[in-house]
Amino acid sequence: MALPAGCSSAGTVKRPPPRKTAPAAPAMGPAAPREGLGAALARSIEPVLSDDEARLAVAVLRLDDADRQIASFGDRATFDTASIVKVNILATLLLQAQEKERELTDKEHRHAKVMIQASDNEAANVLWRAIGRAPGLDAANEKLGLSSTQGGHGARWGLTQTTAEDQVRLLREVFGGEGTMSSRGSAGLNQKSRAYIRQLMSEITEGQDWGVSAAAGSRWALKNGWLKRSTTELWDINSIGQVTVHGRRYLISVLSGDNASMAGGISLVERAAKAAVGAVSTRAWPRPWLE
Repeated sequence: MALPAGCSSAGTVKRPPPRKTAPAAPAMGPAAPREGLGAALARSIEPVLSDDEARLAVAVLRLDDADRQIASFGDRATFDTASIVKVNILATLLLQAQEKERELTDKEHRHAKVMIQASDNEAANVLWRAIGRAPGLDAANEKLGLSSTQGGHGARWGLTQTTAEDQVRLLREVFGGEGTMSSRGSAGLNQKSRAYIRQLMSEITEGQDWGVSAAAGSRWALKNGWLKRSTTELWDINSIGQVTVHGRRYLISVLSGDNASMAGGISLVERAAKAAVGAVSTRAWPRPWLE
């Protein structure tokens, strides 16, 4: 079966039955800021959950806050990445190049550009092999602080498994500014590498600019992924990126699976993105004594 650009060919993977994540209970007594914001996020996401048993997870970070805590809904659920993994592939390629103290070749630049901007699968195939496939991706992610992402088997980069929270950790490496460090304390992407990924994500081909951009004002940078699974005929629809609303920056990832259609999945992702940004933009980080 032919897949639209940006999707990967995929075999079967075993997936747990759909689970709905219950809203976090209100904090009792002293509580961390993330818990209060997480409860607000859960309350905003519950109403947008579809009735067709689609799976959904959302994570968001207010980039301009000093503590930069990630709020999440469904943070333990894992999803196929589909083409959002292309950002991770490019980050891995750049990190490997940094460690070897070399620049990307002209060929690598050409592949990186069409892989991100037009979601070209053949370019992703080339760069997936160049980074050493899943072992290369997993080694880089350990340095980048991604703890719940596992590269797809063989050539199947689109079946990389990830969580919404891990995708925001990756976005934080790209958009978080100078001095970003992984959770293990090792240096991550340098300024030049981050700026390169940001530029490509802000120049997405027309027609592929849906997703988290629905929550933005006029400024966004994103990468989407979409994949119809041959075993179920259901769709994985994902979107990750940075959006700017009223001058404030947010990193957001919305992952979904088991959508009945591509259009329905896109609608779900966009509603969730708008609800998530709305929840965290109107709620101040709570003080422990006010919880």
